[in-house]
Amino acid sequence: MAAALLANTLYSIGFVLEKRALSSLPEVSIRQPARLLRLVLGSPLWIGGSLALFAGFGAQLIVYRTLPIAAAQGIFVSGLVLLVLLSARLLGEETTGRERYALGAILAALLMVVLSLDERADTVSQAAPYPLILLVCVPSLAAGVWLYGSAERRARHRHRMPTTGVEYGVAVGLLYGVSSLAIKGVSSYLTSSGLGGAVLDLLRSPYPYLLLFTGAFGLVMSQAALQRCRASLIVPVCTTVTCLFTAVLGTLSFGEALPHDPLRLSLRLAGTALAVSVLLSMPKHDQSANQPPIGAKELTPP
Repeated sequence: MAAALLANTLYSIGFVLEKRALSSLPEVSIRQPARLLRLVLGSPLWIGGSLALFAGFGAQLIVYRTLPIAAAQGIFVSGLVLLVLLSARLLGEETTGRERYALGAILAALLMVVLSLDERADTVSQAAPYPLILLVCVPSLAAGVWLYGSAERRARHRHRMPTTGVEYGVAVGLLYGVSSLAIKGVSSYLTSSGLGGAVLDLLRSPYPYLLLFTGAFGLVMSQAALQRCRASLIVPVCTTVTCLFTAVLGTLSFGEALPHDPLRLSLRLAGTALAVSVLLSMPKHDQSANQPPIGAKELTPP
């Protein structure tokens, strides 16, 4: 629990620092990854945010060694509250009433998932068949890259309304969901004895290569999206997709059984369905970017 709360704090601080650094940089694009990396690596504030995210990754490894996948996701998503507070305080981002209701519904949905857990009955699995992991991860990676590319093409239309970043968040969330499964797989090789053999076994598994792919593409895609959209919206969407992806497909892939009790099973399924329905109903366009300031007068042409 302590490691999960620490990971939440580090991830929230990391995303806010990166967003603040990106706000002062020239516009970045996934079509120019070398330029993007050169710009962000020249920002001390962005490097500080990245170090916080990397430390959160270390805490996440500890969590996956001790908690079931679904339980870990329920705790991770509680960090959305801290993220929204930091975004409002440090970035000046304000969420709309509809978005606040959506975030509240997402927290309620994932609370239902947490309530469906039973410490005495739930087990922590440490291994999954490699073909099954690849069958889950490869199509998800392709879907995430395709969805991001589609959002980019639509965003380039001159007269299109400003996007909220929901599509970007879903796309990056799919990549981070695969990364989360890879982290779970890597955690199974953490051992205090036979380090050399453990490293060789790890290199024979698909997990380090999935982490490299999601790390490279996720870095470029997330930074471009984070610069264009509000962190207080895109990160919660990304986090929700990641948590649902990991909780549902990770539980099945790693063989962590669903609850046998009808009430707990209903809570888990209903929470998952509620979170997905909220994501589908969230606004695709940012109305606040088109609204005039309060008190502004409309100018009438002569």
